[in-house]
Amino acid sequence: MAGQLDLFGAPPLAPKPRAVELAPPRPALVALAQRLPPEVRLGTSSWSFPGWKGILWDREAGEAALAREGLAAYARHPLLRTVGIDRSFYGPLSEAQYAGYAAQVPPGFRFLVKAHDWLTVERWPDHPRSGAQRGLLNPRFLDPAYALEAVVGPLVQGLGAAAGPIVFQFPPQPLASTHGSDRFAERLHGFLSALPKGPLYAVELRNGELLGPALGAALKSAGAALCYAAWQHLPPVSQQARRVPPDEMPALVVRWMLPRGKNYEAQREAFAPFDRLQAEDPETRAEIAALVRGAMARGQRAWVTVNNKAEGCAPESVFKLAEEILGEGSSE
Repeated sequence: MAGQLDLFGAPPLAPKPRAVELAPPRPALVALAQRLPPEVRLGTSSWSFPGWKGILWDREAGEAALAREGLAAYARHPLLRTVGIDRSFYGPLSEAQYAGYAAQVPPGFRFLVKAHDWLTVERWPDHPRSGAQRGLLNPRFLDPAYALEAVVGPLVQGLGAAAGPIVFQFPPQPLASTHGSDRFAERLHGFLSALPKGPLYAVELRNGELLGPALGAALKSAGAALCYAAWQHLPPVSQQARRVPPDEMPALVVRWMLPRGKNYEAQREAFAPFDRLQAEDPETRAEIAALVRGAMARGQRAWVTVNNKAEGCAPESVFKLAEEILGEGSSE
């Protein structure tokens, strides 16, 4: 009988819970995926959100279980061909950690990885995470040796063929720290040019005044891409593309995070648990779709990741974006 002691007096082991699986994708989404070129990779900023039950997950699961098991299910969805790894922004990951991610995804899947922020902050900000270093100059800012040791080397060795863009995200910084757009572009070019050839490097800026010809020329010369960011204090991605044309980049990289003028924390409180679209942003969607269609026409690789705080539910935003790219109707 259930619960009966075994011959040695111990209770029987409880059955191991079944791993989270992918909820069956809607047929319209499967059809969209079949039409979308393999070089176009759409995805979300992360994957461990319980509110995606029924959208991606086949059952209820907590964040811890999804952190362990969700990636393998996520990567089986035909429209989700990339995902962001954000935790690497706050501290370097090891080769073994990257290899663990790569082992869970199918061929053709690629990760978009944020580089450790020690590389992208010249002076430590007034933030609790800075600790005793608050206000001090950061000796690892734009340090190619540290980038190779802590970011590029472990990532390339661990992810292998699953490596996609390595994004150097530069947080908002005082204008004095940037030393002007020309000087910033010059320093950025020296850093990128010193990195190993092969990986796709992308640069995401949160200071809109740095987006211009000097930056575009530096990126083009170094073989790196601009990451066009839909974010609260930046101009629309269409304006960013006019300042730094995507046809001069080695690939199109876009991150859709926040509507302009909106606050991250407020969006999180308003949209949790991220189980449905709550505030659609058709203008940004149309602008990103136009950038992707341009990349498709050029035969250019394209990556787009979407955050829950953009519209309320990142997977549903991706599905709507795919429809917009291909000129389809609703996938409901």
